[in-house]
Amino acid sequence: MTDLVIVRENTEDLYCGLEAGDDERVTATRVITRRACERIAKYAFELARERRNSVTAIHKANVMKKTDGLFLSVCREVASNYPDIHFSDMLVDAAAMNLIRNPQEFDVIVTTNMFGDILSDEAAQVVGGLGLAPSANIGQDFALFEPVHGCAPDIAGKNIANPTSLVLSAAMMLAWLGRQRHDNEARLASRAVERAVESCLVSGEVTPDLGGPLSTLEMGRAIKTKLAAVIAQ
Repeated sequence: MTDLVIVRENTEDLYCGLEAGDDERVTATRVITRRACERIAKYAFELARERRNSVTAIHKANVMKKTDGLFLSVCREVASNYPDIHFSDMLVDAAAMNLIRNPQEFDVIVTTNMFGDILSDEAAQVVGGLGLAPSANIGQDFALFEPVHGCAPDIAGKNIANPTSLVLSAAMMLAWLGRQRHDNEARLASRAVERAVESCLVSGEVTPDLGGPLSTLEMGRAIKTKLAAVIAQ
């Protein structure tokens, strides 16, 4: 079974947009700070305690010795405060290969912005496509939950979009609220939604992208029916 989470730093790296140059030569500045590395690493380790107690830091410190070197160094420092969590690190090219070859070996992956952007789409495809992948942008006090995919204008209005990623994003929201507010009811609700979705996937009540016959609305109704059954148990 494949069950992994990618924790991606989302404020720095090459995505800061610090580019300069002309038609002959351009440069991009990669920004990595200790503060952001600590924040994302601590979140990854805390999340791992709720899962299978394993964190893998993905980097390219053998080449980008300063930027990824800082990221890896901070991850190791944070790891020393979590002796109950198994910590390892992996070069990003090896990680890209192992996500396909042995995805079940990963639990929580923590990485920098650009690597996380790329690997998260790869991981989504490994489990069936972007229509299955939820995501969240989580800050200190607030969070935004959304499917990892874009708006898909090519299928707009056709009622064939896979609703799973949106429903699972709502489940992630409930789990986050449970952690933030120490609310066990929210945690239980999150798991109930996940189980309802899992039941639909197992029974084949899915949209055409997964080889099923259902429309978006029909799959949504199927998840609702499964959820009612889960709650009644």
